[in-house]
Amino acid sequence: MAYKNYSLESHGDGFVDGKLKSYQANPVAPSLSTLKKIHSCIDLTTLSNADNVKSVSALVDIVNNHSANYPDIPNVAGICVYPKFVSVVKQNLKVPGIDIVSVAGAFPHAQTFREIKVREVALAVETGADEIDVVINAGDIIAKDYDAALEELSAMRSACKNVKMKVILETGVYKNDSDIYDASIIAMEAGADFVKTSTGKSEPAATPRAALIMALAVSDYYKVTGRRVGIKPAGGIRTSQDALAYCTIMEDIFGADNYDNTNFRLGATSLAKNVIADIKALA
Repeated sequence: MAYKNYSLESHGDGFVDGKLKSYQANPVAPSLSTLKKIHSCIDLTTLSNADNVKSVSALVDIVNNHSANYPDIPNVAGICVYPKFVSVVKQNLKVPGIDIVSVAGAFPHAQTFREIKVREVALAVETGADEIDVVINAGDIIAKDYDAALEELSAMRSACKNVKMKVILETGVYKNDSDIYDASIIAMEAGADFVKTSTGKSEPAATPRAALIMALAVSDYYKVTGRRVGIKPAGGIRTSQDALAYCTIMEDIFGADNYDNTNFRLGATSLAKNVIADIKALA
């Protein structure tokens, strides 16, 4: 299998720790342009067991009214919901250019029959989702059963048809950095358009360490295949400073001009309003 040609160890001992120390020693001050970019990369998310038609519709209204309320701030990239609310978003969304994102494939733990996962993905696509966020079976990665993980993700990729598939790694459950790297490679080999850190249902959720390892995997994969895959940190990202940590990684690994909402997303609930507040304060 091609994924055996990739290795985090190829970057050398201490590489990840050295990068993280460098980021901490050289913090980036927020600028208006960076904050606006952050807002444009947000997948505004609601994944609560209390979600209902009224609450999801209210979230969509925030997006619908954004340009009128904040004409100088770009709108979010997408709205992320459970599959049963895809139709609610589709019926209520009035502004163009906003992706309807649905989690699927037995979110958040991915521990059910493959047929159920594949069917749920297909139903979310049929209902109108533009992007599907599925969860890799972390147990397969930990057990080094990479073929099983690859086959299952490939089946869900087929069910996605022409819509984008993001693969959630649930990085917080892995004890070894190499597992995060290997899971990223498996996801990309299966056809992922993005690799995503977390479901937000386990702790720790997104961390700069995990995102850096994922970025290295994406960079290594691009050098071999020529296919650029996106990165989506998600879970626990609430402040502009939280988001800036991930922007720093993207700029360092890919270049300041080589990331936007086509290859970088931030899954968040409260981040958007905090970024808007910081933009208004700077302005």
